[in-house]
Amino acid sequence: MSIATNATVYLKDYTVPDFLIPEVELDIALFADHAIVRARLVVERNAAAAEPAAPLQLDVDELTLEAVALDDTTVSRDRYSLDERHLTIPNVPNRFELVTISRVYPQKNSKLMGIYTSSTGFFSLCEAEGFRRITPFLDRPDVMARYTATLHADRERCPVLLANGNLIAQGEEGEGRHWATWRDPFPKPSYLFAVVAARLEQRADTFVTRSGRTVALRFFVEPGKLDQSAFALGALKKAMKWDEETYGLEVDLDQFNLVAVGDFNAGAMENKGLNIFNTKLVLAQPDISTDFDFSFIDRTVAHEYFHNWTGNRVTCRDWFQLSLKEGLTVFREEQYAGDMYSRPVVRIQKVRQLRSFQFPEDAGPMAHAVRPLSYQQISNFYSNTVYAKGAEVVRMIHTLVGQPNFRKGVDLYFQRHDGHAVTTDDLVQAMQDASGVDLTQFKLWYDQSGTPRLDISDRHDAGSQTYELTVTQSCPPTPGQPTKCPFHLPLTIGLLGADGRDMPLQLEGEPAPQGTSRVRRCGKRRPYFASSMCRRRPSPPSGEISRPLSSSTTPIAMTPCGICSVSTAIRSTDGTRVSA
Repeated sequence: MSIATNATVYLKDYTVPDFLIPEVELDIALFADHAIVRARLVVERNAAAAEPAAPLQLDVDELTLEAVALDDTTVSRDRYSLDERHLTIPNVPNRFELVTISRVYPQKNSKLMGIYTSSTGFFSLCEAEGFRRITPFLDRPDVMARYTATLHADRERCPVLLANGNLIAQGEEGEGRHWATWRDPFPKPSYLFAVVAARLEQRADTFVTRSGRTVALRFFVEPGKLDQSAFALGALKKAMKWDEETYGLEVDLDQFNLVAVGDFNAGAMENKGLNIFNTKLVLAQPDISTDFDFSFIDRTVAHEYFHNWTGNRVTCRDWFQLSLKEGLTVFREEQYAGDMYSRPVVRIQKVRQLRSFQFPEDAGPMAHAVRPLSYQQISNFYSNTVYAKGAEVVRMIHTLVGQPNFRKGVDLYFQRHDGHAVTTDDLVQAMQDASGVDLTQFKLWYDQSGTPRLDISDRHDAGSQTYELTVTQSCPPTPGQPTKCPFHLPLTIGLLGADGRDMPLQLEGEPAPQGTSRVRRCGKRRPYFASSMCRRRPSPPSGEISRPLSSSTTPIAMTPCGICSVSTAIRSTDGTRVSA
């Protein structure tokens, strides 16, 4: 008996693809017991590839290949090799058109990756490596193409035909069947491809962008659930408006569709212009749904829409960079929730999530970096570390550079990388270049696992009227990383008087007090901060204060980033506890 194992994939082994595929045309005919997929690919050699004469090797998984043609000439079976994982064609020209015809079986697709069937029709999920289950392809995120997809299906069983982008044509064909053609004008990776062919009800609306374009919005749900769809469609419009006002990012299609289906396996998926959800995440009834239900739906819809730019227009180069799209988008979702509801409440909820789930993950045998160094199954890294901690890393950048420079960094990021697949380093570099803040050491957050711990001691000198804080940083060993380098992290410092009010803050070297708090950059194992003109010891001089790791100023002045643990109490030089 043989047991199949997955080969380990390493970040250090990344190489650019040997070929690029700028254009894809798909013709997908859906039938009761199978589907026929005809794919026309415009293929060209990648000038940046190391091997100029490499064969074309396309990914495949559980499909039947029926025909192959290169530049309108049939490729005979002895000219290519086909195994369970790859279609390989040697001796191909530098630029050519490849046509393949494949047969797939959505009804037997128990993996729910690629195209599969539900009680109401056909649906798809391609992240992370499901597109190869539809047609042979370079199924990796750094191969970005413009897609045109034509769907054919039985009109009675599947009256709704959807794919990415804008509907450009539709019509009837014989034997009770119909067709629809969708065109996505923006390049995207294959994991964002999606199709829906089903019997669904729809709720329609429109959104007028700040440039004056009218965008058609549709929310498709299973029959009998239309009365539960109004709130989610309204949430989509709110998210579109917020993204315009906050980041200057406008919806880029003429149509934007949402679909909710009970058998969707991924929870929610940001397919370009065709977001698909499990019904439990987006449907609500005013008479029985709670406030939490509504806020959760609001944030879920917003999150998937925000991916339209942070994930779709600019995507990750490889799956090690998963947090590039997820960490940044979770942070944007949290900003949105703070603006729509309550920033303190949203922050407290996030800190509880970190302390309940991410901290234990970082302290256990499954600890891994935000950008892992290796994997056997990329699905293992859709984790609290990649999502929640990844968002905290972006939050720290926001704190270090400030809101105006963060917005400049986002603008520069899209200016440089729109339509490309990039890395977390590219995001950090855009922030550094836009702000002038050196973030070289900060990149360690993406490569080093574990939760840093801060030990803080203080000293007040009444004679010189100075108050000193010494912060010692450490990080316990994690699997594969027995020793740690210091993290670059922001600390917000503020002082409270005996009456509990903020004290004016004048740090060493400053000519006069400047407000009541300051963000300091902590990048050493033992940084030191001093406040001058501090006549009285800040309060409380003793006793214990319970403190969440949040963004608000705390007694005795120390607010670490959300993913730092204060491992011991702040202590004065005489050993008394100052703050927990």
